[in-house]
Amino acid sequence: MHMLQLQWQKTIFLRIICGFWWVFDFVRVLIVKMFGCECFYWNRLTEFDEFNSSEPELFSLPSPLPQWPQGKGFATGKINLGELEVTKITKFESIWSCTVLHGKGKAKSKGISFYKPVEIPDGFHCLGYYCQPNDHPLRGHVLVARDATASKPEVGDINNSLVDLPALSKPINYMLIWSNEPQHGHCGYFWLPNPPVGYKAMGIVVSETPEEPELDEVRCVREDLTESCETCDVILTTDSNHSNYEFQVWKTRPCERGMFCSGVSVGTFFCGTYSNPEDQLDVACLKNLDSTLHAMPNLDQIHALIKHYGPTVFFHPDEDCMPSSVQWFFKNGAILKQDGNSKWEPIDYRGSNLPSGGTNDGAFWIDLPEDEEAGNYLKKGNLESAEFYVHVKPALGGTLTDIVMWIFCPLNGPATLKIGLMNIAMTKIGQHVSDWEHYTLRVSNFTGELWQAYFSEHSGGGWVEAHDLEYIEGNKPIVYSSKHGHASYPHPGMYLQGSSKLGIGVRNDTARSKYFVDSSTKYQIVAAEYLGDGVVTEPCWLQYMREWGPTIVYDSRSELDKIISLLPMFVRFSVENIVDLFPTELYGEEGPTGPKEKDNWEGDERW
Repeated sequence: MHMLQLQWQKTIFLRIICGFWWVFDFVRVLIVKMFGCECFYWNRLTEFDEFNSSEPELFSLPSPLPQWPQGKGFATGKINLGELEVTKITKFESIWSCTVLHGKGKAKSKGISFYKPVEIPDGFHCLGYYCQPNDHPLRGHVLVARDATASKPEVGDINNSLVDLPALSKPINYMLIWSNEPQHGHCGYFWLPNPPVGYKAMGIVVSETPEEPELDEVRCVREDLTESCETCDVILTTDSNHSNYEFQVWKTRPCERGMFCSGVSVGTFFCGTYSNPEDQLDVACLKNLDSTLHAMPNLDQIHALIKHYGPTVFFHPDEDCMPSSVQWFFKNGAILKQDGNSKWEPIDYRGSNLPSGGTNDGAFWIDLPEDEEAGNYLKKGNLESAEFYVHVKPALGGTLTDIVMWIFCPLNGPATLKIGLMNIAMTKIGQHVSDWEHYTLRVSNFTGELWQAYFSEHSGGGWVEAHDLEYIEGNKPIVYSSKHGHASYPHPGMYLQGSSKLGIGVRNDTARSKYFVDSSTKYQIVAAEYLGDGVVTEPCWLQYMREWGPTIVYDSRSELDKIISLLPMFVRFSVENIVDLFPTELYGEEGPTGPKEKDNWEGDERW
């Protein structure tokens, strides 16, 4: 025992010596965090260089789109929102571009371009301009709209209730929000439409001259046909060194998002010299008043979409906690336990004896069989039986379709900690029975194009644009599942859950291997509520709202303390101070709930 401890100490010491440079860098970063000495100029934008900006290239999916099966309004190019009909514009005229310069050395960064939508069909009207960074391929869009109802009198001719007003109206005038200083040459002017009473502006207009834009340039939308929106991703930030006020540009999105929400994103941007998250924006989103959601795909179209876009999911070469089908898990010994009852019950392979409905009250949970051999067999999973469980739902007012693909793993394996250059594999910490993970394909209902993919990463995740995905065949993306944790990522590599700046946290390793599941063929549609009753039959187990595993409390602090005690004194104190950077999952795990208990079942993904 004493020799083993000496060998372990020697190994740790050699790793520390090899990574000696990391210690100094770690201390430097720690001092910055403790005393607030960080230099913020690295991320501050100080100057424009309008003339050297290269505009982005166009992007299209690797393969042409197929002819989708016939249906109602899906992929017809236009969507009726009730009183408004909208279509998507993807062709633009560049109005103003700039390259942003960073920091003391004025190093060039990404360029920013502002666009006017062009080739607008007759009868449709622009609602606002488009903006994006130049380091992304050009594949954005804005919506243009026309009044879908019979002609109504002009705004100035009536004094009736709001619903008697036409759906669209010209602005009264424009307010200049911001312009860059004239000495920079090529100027950009940003204008907010001033709507008539009872109307809302949808976006910003950009010009190269100080003259106010023509009133016919955009339309405002009647207030009852709009939803409130909020800013999300920051596209551009300038500081006071560049102008008298800080100027920011953001993407916008509806405040309320989910499969029962009606807010429709227009694709425009918002900008200003001041932002308070509590303030209501001067622009709005559209609202879908058509409860039929006629632009959503029918069942045949859903199958065609999955066949065309279904990703291949690769598991790590060293993965030993494989996925399985839910039926395989039940057939091979999973049991149901009840609080206060020492007896357990085997689960029917369909899950028909699981308690249905209700809430997660802690009264029941699923567990591995008490026989150790049977339990170990279940832990390994069964890749051959694995399949994806698909939930299809409307997004952003039915202008997009979310195809949510869930996968089940009988076991979430133990974590591997990273502390600088050291990697320490845990034996139990991070391990829990049952693991539900998912990714989401977001498809445009105007065309059927894949627009984005969402990758779930433990308690969070993020959207990835179609141009930043890897494709394995045609338009089928690749999803990389992390070793043991089964989090989803768009590219292979190591992703750190913790502090990437300090190099401390839980490793999420992904790589291509011979272990994979093709979701375009191995799937089962389990829910699509918008299709109506009886179209999709939900499996019994989907109605089980309790936990799919027992609650586990780890003595992780004790195990971490043992690791810290083996470190040399000159790094021990620093490591002790950053233990709190580890994810909370290291200290205990409640049993995971099933897909229907997740926030994103009815709501939007977390982003």
